Amino acid sequence: MKIRLFVILGLLIIGMSGVQAQTDSIELHMTWYDDGNEGAVLRDLLDRFEADNPDIKVIVDTVPYATILEQLPLQVEAGEAPDIARVTSGERYRGFYLDLRPYLEDVEYWENSFPPAVLQWLRGSDEESQAIYGFPNQFTVTGPYINRSLFEEAGVEVPSDFSDEVTWEQWTDATAQVAETMDVYAIAIDRSGHRFAGPAFSQGAVLFDDDGSIVVDSPGFRRMAQLLIDWHTQNLTPTEVWLGESGTYTSAAQFFIDGELVMYMAGSWQIGNFANNIGDAFDWEAVPNPTGLGGSTGIPGGTVLVAFAQTEHPAEVARVMEYLASVPVYREFVERTLFIPGLRFYMELDYQTDLPAAQQSLQVFAAEALKLSDQAYTLQYGGQAFAINNPIRDRLSQAISGELTLDEAIVQIQSDLDAALAASAGS
Repeated sequence: MKIRLFVILGLLIIGMSGVQAQTDSIELHMTWYDDGNEGAVLRDLLDRFEADNPDIKVIVDTVPYATILEQLPLQVEAGEAPDIARVTSGERYRGFYLDLRPYLEDVEYWENSFPPAVLQWLRGSDEESQAIYGFPNQFTVTGPYINRSLFEEAGVEVPSDFSDEVTWEQWTDATAQVAETMDVYAIAIDRSGHRFAGPAFSQGAVLFDDDGSIVVDSPGFRRMAQLLIDWHTQNLTPTEVWLGESGTYTSAAQFFIDGELVMYMAGSWQIGNFANNIGDAFDWEAVPNPTGLGGSTGIPGGTVLVAFAQTEHPAEVARVMEYLASVPVYREFVERTLFIPGLRFYMELDYQTDLPAAQQSLQVFAAEALKLSDQAYTLQYGGQAFAINNPIRDRLSQAISGELTLDEAIVQIQSDLDAALAASAGS
């Protein structure tokens, strides 16, 4: 009886110790969105971190990208920021970031490994600031994909097979021929000012003047905007993407995955998504950005993982961030997600795919990264994208729906961005 009693007491003590250990662990919340399999890869990496750091538990709150765009800023401003978040608008949260520098074990690694332009983008206009708020966990380049199988079945030649300089108009004509034969959509670009900017710059748009002013109205901008409108009036593109319910963001990716779209203007971040959800169901591939009077350029970008000052556990947040930014973890993340690393140094990568389409697309986007224009870099990292991208998106949506003429939309875009910049300067 005594032996049994001791066993029971021992089990109770062990059980209580387990509860105590769980109670003592700190919970951190990370707001995250997925384009492909990166959330699953992140969870696997964090599970390993938690096994080695039982005092920290990271809860990943996966949300739609629309929530990152529309709800997270309100959440942060209301004092309800997560500890960590994956964001695409680094300038949007200035003043709310946690400076990781005092908590990092290897500050020099962060300073030497990540592009200064990205770190400064998070810091803002203070050139003297040495604060470290986060790191780019993926680098992206915008650019188009095609469904080669649809071209072949329709008997239409792929324009980029015969020329290195194919215009948006030529691609429109070719994809329209395929769409008519195969009863699918011809071409689409996601409802995003960032996504629209590359084609506009290629068409000759110049947003940033030498004197620092921003002027929307240019022949190149009008040329691309009118082409986008024409895609809708000619039923070449899914209307849900730009004219969804209540202006909600709807990616055209699913149309491409389902084989219902010939050409999709997106970017390198979709490679993992397509590798997982298309595989070899049909022949898909990235093609170079179309060319025009402004050359051939996409827009740099990607996501940054940032920490917020509202956290109650800054040291623990820094431990998570340092782990995810470390070379072996970072390498595994990009290899498994098929991302382009956002590092300053060369990293030999063994991308985890045997799929020729994914390998080919990675090579195309690596080449596109070398062609990015000065205007493209200024837009992404000049700190003014927040004032430019959303007005372009919203006002062009109104022009597509017929609520505004293109002339009126351009006037409104200029007015909106001027107001946003003035408000930012006065805050």
